[in-house]
Amino acid sequence: MGMTMIENLLARKAGVNHVTAGDTVTVDVDLCVLIDLQFATLWMQPSRIHDPAKVAVIMDHAVPAPSLKDAAGGPRARKFVADFGIEKFFDVGRHGICHQVIAENGLARPGEVLACTDSHTCAGGAYNTAARGLGPTEVYSILCTGSTWFQVAPTIRYELDGVKPGEVSGKDIFLHIANEYGDATNMNLEFGGPGLASVPMNDRRTIATQGAEISADFSTFGVDDVLRDFLDERGVEEFRAADADLDASYFDVRHIDLSSLEPYVARPGTVSRNGVPVSDIEDRKIDQAFIGSCANGQLEDLRIAAGILRGRSVAPGVRLLVTPASQKVYRDAMRLGYLQDIADAGGVVTNSTCGACFGYHMGVLGPGEVCITSSTRNFTGRMGSTDAEIYMASPATVAASAIAGVITDPRKVTT
Repeated sequence: MGMTMIENLLARKAGVNHVTAGDTVTVDVDLCVLIDLQFATLWMQPSRIHDPAKVAVIMDHAVPAPSLKDAAGGPRARKFVADFGIEKFFDVGRHGICHQVIAENGLARPGEVLACTDSHTCAGGAYNTAARGLGPTEVYSILCTGSTWFQVAPTIRYELDGVKPGEVSGKDIFLHIANEYGDATNMNLEFGGPGLASVPMNDRRTIATQGAEISADFSTFGVDDVLRDFLDERGVEEFRAADADLDASYFDVRHIDLSSLEPYVARPGTVSRNGVPVSDIEDRKIDQAFIGSCANGQLEDLRIAAGILRGRSVAPGVRLLVTPASQKVYRDAMRLGYLQDIADAGGVVTNSTCGACFGYHMGVLGPGEVCITSSTRNFTGRMGSTDAEIYMASPATVAASAIAGVITDPRKVTT
């Protein structure tokens, strides 16, 4: 019996001929990513590390430091980098949400293993990487030993058919999957099929990132011409793709007709079996609209939002916050005029950080407030008060809702 995409990748990295669901493998890790929170909390500098070339340090969650605790982590990170000669260091000014920085610098490579403490590390699966968020202690161990272990989970294959409509985003595809099939706890997700060619890299990143919200282990896409072009632009060469065998064994194979999809909204609390097409959503007045995070703070997301906001105004009583996913995205969006369009409409563009997404700074919700967000999570208390409500949708839906003051179908604004 053949192997799935992730099984082939893990078998190769473990140096064995075959793995199957239930096997435990020890693999070499190609890149270990440390983020600022790790240095701000319980940090102890190691006496040695496995390989400085396989380590990246990215300042992302609390940047610039919003508290004394976070400020104390900065010097520790800089000392660690200097002491061990780590070249992949993205300090304030080069910073960004780690998954965006990883992507734009070509650090997630096909057929390789990437580990980081952040739960949305599965974002790297868009680049055919076995990327996964692990606990701080395990990441510290990888830093010192260069390896880790995984138990191979069963794989669900999503066969994408048809062509993605222009008004449908990766967020909408994910919310449809989450609503239709619910959680995928202790499962791997694999995406392919003839419709994949119509799904651009930014949307693949969103889908892979959001795999964490249905508790998947890995979310992995194959290598095709779209990904090859993306990697070529970033100088990524000499990789070995991980492909699925034609006779691979799957837990389930599910077909998604992309051409039949429309924009989706997840109601507060969870994304699993809790979504609805935006055309069916009840009128719901909003207080805050947020566009950003590793899932939807990419340049294309800002382009879409700016296109909807251009020449229009945010509704009275609504706060529109937009957080570019990295300093590079910020600079590019500024040059292209997207930030001007957003600001002219009454939106607030923030520094690149995880900030509002995890309810830490740059836009925390107050009691009783309603937010529509394109970020990663909508569970109770995620973005601030436990008495706030969080709806999740695409950047287009968030931007349209900010203008209307209620949750709104973006097609009413763009047509």
